[in-house]
Amino acid sequence: MPLRIDPERCSGCGECLGACPYEAIVMKEEKAQITEYCQLCMNCLGVCPEGAIKETEEPLEGPQEGFRGVWVFAEQREGRLAPVALELLGAGRRLAEQLEVPCSAVLFGATEAEAQELLCWGADVVYHCPELSQFNDELYAGLLSALINTHRPEIVLAGATAIGRSFLPRVAARLRTGLTADCTGLDIDPQSRNLIQTRPAFGGNIMASILCPSRRPQMATVRPRVMKPGRYEPQRQGQVIRVKAPQVKPRTELLESFREGPSEKVDLQEAKVIVSGGRGMGGPEGFRLLQELAELLGGVVGASRAAVDEGWMPYSRQVGQTGKTVCPRLYIACGISGAVQHLVGMQSSDVIVAINKNPQAPIFNVATYGIVGDAFRILPLLIRRLKELKGQ
Repeated sequence: MPLRIDPERCSGCGECLGACPYEAIVMKEEKAQITEYCQLCMNCLGVCPEGAIKETEEPLEGPQEGFRGVWVFAEQREGRLAPVALELLGAGRRLAEQLEVPCSAVLFGATEAEAQELLCWGADVVYHCPELSQFNDELYAGLLSALINTHRPEIVLAGATAIGRSFLPRVAARLRTGLTADCTGLDIDPQSRNLIQTRPAFGGNIMASILCPSRRPQMATVRPRVMKPGRYEPQRQGQVIRVKAPQVKPRTELLESFREGPSEKVDLQEAKVIVSGGRGMGGPEGFRLLQELAELLGGVVGASRAAVDEGWMPYSRQVGQTGKTVCPRLYIACGISGAVQHLVGMQSSDVIVAINKNPQAPIFNVATYGIVGDAFRILPLLIRRLKELKGQ
């Protein structure tokens, strides 16, 4: 049960502030208040000399009236729209058309030109705050919460990226609504207008469909490379609304940012061709074949969790629920059976080619083309043919 402080009984002594390990109690107008950082540890209950802190019974039902529209948080990096922003805008546009409501985007940082790009990708309205160019959890959460309270959208989406995972839970806590993380599918229940949020659960062994029927807005983060961007229309018109940055001093300050130097890490999510191997490749020597094929195709090598667990490939190459979600133009799966955890991470690829000795392997259920056979016989033939075509 949530905690509340009775302002009539609170004397402003501050005893509860020191008792809270999460710094979730603050003083406002000489009265203690519990913030969204509260973890319900109950440490403060026994220290208040006035008995002003109490557990409260709250109804499960919350306000649903007056909420309308689909919002997408458009993430930017170094002033440019992140690919996940366009993917979410495509999904948001589809949901908005099902509900017959506007689709809006929220952009913190970047330029006016980037805000106009969001209109071309499907937004009807863009709320743009160019001053917030550097990410800060508190400022982002505070401004987005204020905008939601003012305009009352019924659905809010963000990418399941480091930024989205960091600040969107704070927004949900402030608004006292639900948040479904790492979604791989979104749809609308035509009867209730509820957002059906699909995500892997129990280690990826099942796909759960989650609803938030009693609170608004309905909030979800979506894995990058799962949704397809919408249609780009250069002549599309819309409205860009300038939003002022919050005039508060955050508790944290960015002192310096720098780009990580060159390393052996591969950005699988940006690759257009991925050649992946699983336990069926037998060991590191099998992945040398995959590397040769990937180089001929101008792609990179990926791996299933089984191959990474065996130490044949580093974690940075792992594709799947506990690795990277990818959406290349071509995905070649070699010696991968197709566990649901792996399929979640690659099944939205444009073309999937599966090579496996087992004709009943689940990977064939999502494959565009399937080859039943030994990868160690098929891959050398494929490599030889590609070299002939390239004149090597």
